Amino acid sequence: MKLVQLSLVAILATGMAYAHDEATTDGKVTHGSVAEVINDGDNSNGEIFGQARSFYIDRTYSGTVNNNRNSWAVGGYAGYMTPVMSGLSAAVAVYGTYGFDIHDQDADVIGSASYDPSLYGRDFDNYAFIGQAYLNYKYENTNFKGGRMRLDTPLAGADDARMLPNLFEAVVVSNTDIENTTLIGAHVFRETVGTFGNIYGGGALGLTSGYGLGMNEALSGDFVNMGTVALGKAGIDGKDNETSGVTALAAIYSGVEGLKLQAWDYIAWDILNAVYLQADYGYQMNEETKLFAAAQYINESDIGDTLAGNVDSNYFAAKIGVKYADLTAYGAYSVTGDSSGAINGGIITPWGGMPAFTQGMVTRHQFFANTDTWKVAATYNFKEYGVKASVYYTNFDVGAENQYDNGTAWTASESGWDIQYKVAAVKGLSLRARANYPRDFKSGLDWDEYRLIANYNF
Repeated sequence: MKLVQLSLVAILATGMAYAHDEATTDGKVTHGSVAEVINDGDNSNGEIFGQARSFYIDRTYSGTVNNNRNSWAVGGYAGYMTPVMSGLSAAVAVYGTYGFDIHDQDADVIGSASYDPSLYGRDFDNYAFIGQAYLNYKYENTNFKGGRMRLDTPLAGADDARMLPNLFEAVVVSNTDIENTTLIGAHVFRETVGTFGNIYGGGALGLTSGYGLGMNEALSGDFVNMGTVALGKAGIDGKDNETSGVTALAAIYSGVEGLKLQAWDYIAWDILNAVYLQADYGYQMNEETKLFAAAQYINESDIGDTLAGNVDSNYFAAKIGVKYADLTAYGAYSVTGDSSGAINGGIITPWGGMPAFTQGMVTRHQFFANTDTWKVAATYNFKEYGVKASVYYTNFDVGAENQYDNGTAWTASESGWDIQYKVAAVKGLSLRARANYPRDFKSGLDWDEYRLIANYNF
């Protein structure tokens, strides 16, 4: 497996220099030609799977900070899944990232202002680790999965936005005995934070952006208690923040044509209880035109030992759009209400969950307390050429109760674009170019950021 991974990394490094990617956020894997050669079309001996990735990022700050930083790294993951025997299977996968020194100053010099930290581990290190190692058992309509794995749920997820995603140690049970309904029960014990977490560095901004106060403990492949990831080793009044983890219960229903309903309840023991609701509806007007609408709601309240202090937060959002032929466009609006708490309120999401309809590519201010946000976006699919192009604009009316610049209210915005190209000549290969232009991310702080990404799924 290691030789396969290294050879794919070499292909990307030499043949796609400065290709850049933001990753497959849906967790799906498209098997390519390398896997077909290895597996020889026969799964009786198991299956090799993985993704090789090359990522280049360049960000130029202006305003209160004037600086340019950029980084280039290659990496990804490679794994093996056993054949299914009497419903039982197992998988293991190695994840890793290797960043190149592309400036006069080495990336591992702490405090280097020339490198973007989001492609590396702790203190700009390169690292590899076992990111997935689980058993899976399926009996009739019930599936059990336990061990190290990737999760993609609304409030605890991979957030695969840079080189490596968040990964978790968990047990997950799902059942589909009820027609058109999936029931899910899960318990998450520990998390290792992906490379994107370095952007937040364990600060208060991360709490509403997918990363906790103790995320620095969980970098570079270290799996850490969920309470510690959220709040650090010692929190309010010096309490130990290790907890019993996070229990998640969910029901997903799709028994009405065009309608999908989902309800999640996250019990983060001794921290908070979070309820997430979402409804999606699509109506096919004619062969070329489809209307769609969606709504989402989050409620958070403190429980148990209230390690995060008082928590009382609500978030509402709605989205409406149309798909006409190859063009899709939508508008979304969200409100995070007034809330109180030791961490200045808002929606706390320290474990990678980021389901908001109104988030930007990098600006996630929609979860700040007393903040209204709107977003418009459009995508055109050039199917003949394998190209999909998107543009968006989002506006955040930030309330003074926010934890980033507490006591200050301001208006932030972000525009950007995204071009994806699926290379028809090389199965499994996709290229991506992205850009974002936040203005007043914090009052007076702007930047222009560009990314080049290449993913090879096998």
